[in-house]
Amino acid sequence: MDLAEAFRNYEDKIVDEWVDYTLSSYKSSTFFKKGPDKFANPVGGNTREALAKLFKLLSKNADPGEFTEPLDQIMRIRSIQEFSASAAVAPIHAVKHITREILSKDEERKQFIADLYDFEFAVDLAVLAAFDLYMQCREQLYKVRIKEIKTGNHILTDSKCPSNLLKKDIDGLENLSVTNDLQDIRGN
Repeated sequence: MDLAEAFRNYEDKIVDEWVDYTLSSYKSSTFFKKGPDKFANPVGGNTREALAKLFKLLSKNADPGEFTEPLDQIMRIRSIQEFSASAAVAPIHAVKHITREILSKDEERKQFIADLYDFEFAVDLAVLAAFDLYMQCREQLYKVRIKEIKTGNHILTDSKCPSNLLKKDIDGLENLSVTNDLQDIRGN
């Protein structure tokens, strides 16, 4: 028996706990945990699919370049949520601890914990790649928002649109500035 076999035996359990941990970070985590269907539950379904792919790659010590597709699938979703960069990337790192915990509970496979160096190094590389992808997604999102404001398309969107909310914040600041100017003129 080797580490690869231990990964195969516990893959479903590790991925399930990893998905549960990741989805718990959302405000609507109960809804996202309900079903794996990507169409009825896009956040939950895509997260489950991407983490399962990523675990297969991590456990077979794949080339870090192969991590891009599943990481992109996760980071595109997390980048539009209200997460800081560290909170968006943190669930990727959690698989190290989940794997150690699951393997340590099995007396036969406990010996493989010392052999997790390559796996954990691959996870660290995945975390760094996830951070880069998150930042690229955020940059793209801000460029879209700026373009909407410049073209006036934000006016066509509803009030819950981030671009429209951003415009309201800008308008509020301008009104505040005008109010402050009037107070300065009056001597208040």
